[in-house]
Amino acid sequence: MNRVTEQESNYKHIEKMSVLEVLQGINNEDKQVAFAVEKSLPQIAKLTTAVADKMKKGGRLFYIGAGTSGRLGVVDASECPPTYGVPFDWVVGIIAGGDTAIRKAVENAEDDVAQAWKDLQEFNINEKDCLVGLAASGTTPYVVGGLNIARQHGILTGCIVCNEGGPIVAGSDFPVEVVVGPEFITGSTRMKSGTAQKLVLNMLSTAVMVQLGRVVGNKMVDMQLTNHKLVDRGTLMIADELKINYEDAAELLSKYGSVRKAVEASKS
Repeated sequence: MNRVTEQESNYKHIEKMSVLEVLQGINNEDKQVAFAVEKSLPQIAKLTTAVADKMKKGGRLFYIGAGTSGRLGVVDASECPPTYGVPFDWVVGIIAGGDTAIRKAVENAEDDVAQAWKDLQEFNINEKDCLVGLAASGTTPYVVGGLNIARQHGILTGCIVCNEGGPIVAGSDFPVEVVVGPEFITGSTRMKSGTAQKLVLNMLSTAVMVQLGRVVGNKMVDMQLTNHKLVDRGTLMIADELKINYEDAAELLSKYGSVRKAVEASKS
């Protein structure tokens, strides 16, 4: 397999560049990422629609990945409950090597082809659920094994990779291939590839939550009110929606505990 993510950088003698030249080079490469994602929008739409359909019927969304890809999945999953007020087990991110690997690389964790399925068993994954594999290379054994076994059990599979083809794409019902080209630092896929995966994850989880009714107008009406900034944001949402003053909106939010409940109760 010809992995574009491992091809040599287009930049030579980077160590001799000035700081500004290094930054300009990285920025020039980053500019290409959104256009690469744009080319993959039809694939992203298919994956998103399939995941939303499953979740409307009570299914969950799982991400598996190693290294940067795994961390990005954990981040996306962890942000769904506070942003959209959904249960913590609706979207689950699993990284090769366990939670320790979020902060510190775990040696050889991504090379075990059987471990992902073992990790998924802790959550009793079943045919109602969806599994999305994350890997810049498209070849990570941990992800390949997890997807293949999940498919054998009738679980919907998808992936977000930065090379065309490969075993992870082959193991996915709904693959997303975002080819961003060689990295600024040869093989450093935490850069353009990681950015591309983050953009796609933002799209996937956000669009799914919209389909699940977790956005009204353009507002996060079910967000968790975990700090003063979010309480203030929620109060302003209510004031704007009901055309009332800030103090009355704050009282409603305190009484009902969420933007959605406060607005619905006031309009009923």
